[in-house]
Amino acid sequence: MPFLQKYTIIPRYLTARTKRRPGIVVAPSVRFIVAHDTGNANSTASGNVKYYKNTENNESSSAHIFVDDKEIVECIPALTASPEKAWHVRYDITKDNELYGFNANDAAIGVEYCFGSAINADEAYKRYLWVIAYTCFKCNLNPQTAIVGHFVLDPNRRSDPVTGLGASGRTYEKLLKDIVTEYANCIQGISPTPPVIPPLPPSPVSPPTPSPTPQPVPAPSPSKISILTHIRDLLARLASFLK
Repeated sequence: MPFLQKYTIIPRYLTARTKRRPGIVVAPSVRFIVAHDTGNANSTASGNVKYYKNTENNESSSAHIFVDDKEIVECIPALTASPEKAWHVRYDITKDNELYGFNANDAAIGVEYCFGSAINADEAYKRYLWVIAYTCFKCNLNPQTAIVGHFVLDPNRRSDPVTGLGASGRTYEKLLKDIVTEYANCIQGISPTPPVIPPLPPSPVSPPTPSPTPQPVPAPSPSKISILTHIRDLLARLASFLK
């Protein structure tokens, strides 16, 4: 079943085998999604990726996708190529293993939400919902259970995406519900191509039914003629007698 392609995902990869992009393929598969925000109000998707690019070997910290009101930029392969690991959750926390049986860095896609007064929150939120829903579809994940906020995994250090969502009056609970709705809409909203129905062949034209040939009335046989003559003579005699 197809998924409604509302937006374009722009691949703008960091250099492989650097601190921010180790170039290690996720194996055996993506198991969940971590919802982040950038923590840096008014920074854009392109701006964050550019910063990562300029500091590729400075720090082992990254994410797969950045979303703002204009772009969805993928800097570590997740949806536009075979998923690779990114360093977006600390290894020394255990909540990801408790919930999903894997470390987030090894088995989760990290999606960053851009926010702030210079960013159209409604447009950014639409793209954030869509790309997380699409990640569920692409990776065969259940949208009702496969998304977790960074703050859930690391509550002592992180508040994302609660902080970013709160900038526009939205909540984490609403995000989770809206992702499920978006997922359903992007599947059910597909209008299938109507089948091409070939035209029916023309009905064969039946040849006109010929009119019956009129048949001649047969002449009376001689025996019938003699009987009629005899009757006529008897009627004549009877008439004479009556006079």
